[in-house]
Amino acid sequence: MAEYVVEFGRDGRPIEADGRLDAAAFHRNHQAIRAVLQQFLAGKSGDVVEAGSGTGQHVVDFARHIPEVTWWPSDLSEQHLKSISAWRAHAGLANIRSPLRIDLSNPEWCAEMHNGSGPTNLLAVFCANVIHIAPWRVAEGLFAGAGRYLRTEARLFLYGPFKRGGKHTAVPLWAVQARRQAYRAQQCSVR
Repeated sequence: MAEYVVEFGRDGRPIEADGRLDAAAFHRNHQAIRAVLQQFLAGKSGDVVEAGSGTGQHVVDFARHIPEVTWWPSDLSEQHLKSISAWRAHAGLANIRSPLRIDLSNPEWCAEMHNGSGPTNLLAVFCANVIHIAPWRVAEGLFAGAGRYLRTEARLFLYGPFKRGGKHTAVPLWAVQARRQAYRAQQCSVR
């Protein structure tokens, strides 16, 4: 596995017996992300790839609320692909396809994009929390693949802790973790 892939399930959160992983970030941001996607996808149909799906929670939420779209989750990590498949089975939604094993550092992405078993003329690509932690070649491959597979009126949606005007737009992960540890220490201390 690539050195930049985040491993969910190693952060102390439980892994379900069926392999479903749970990411805390999903619970914080899924509604806001979905609202932005719904603005663009309203009244449209077609294929959307989620590049770097991680746990699979976002794609299930999107598919549930935007049923006109066919969702193609993807990841590079085998553990994440298993979690995505488990979330897909758990949700039982017909508009989620089997996850694709996409290596975003490769501009071709994956064989399914070329052999007829995957999507080719995409309505959108959604990618969350990937390019800020990955090597630059991943960003280059993401953009090259999006340029190759997105249809003319399509969009590439990126979500992550970016900077605007030189200032971070999100609370850094280290600050969230420090707050969580301080809270746990306070709750567990002997008084």
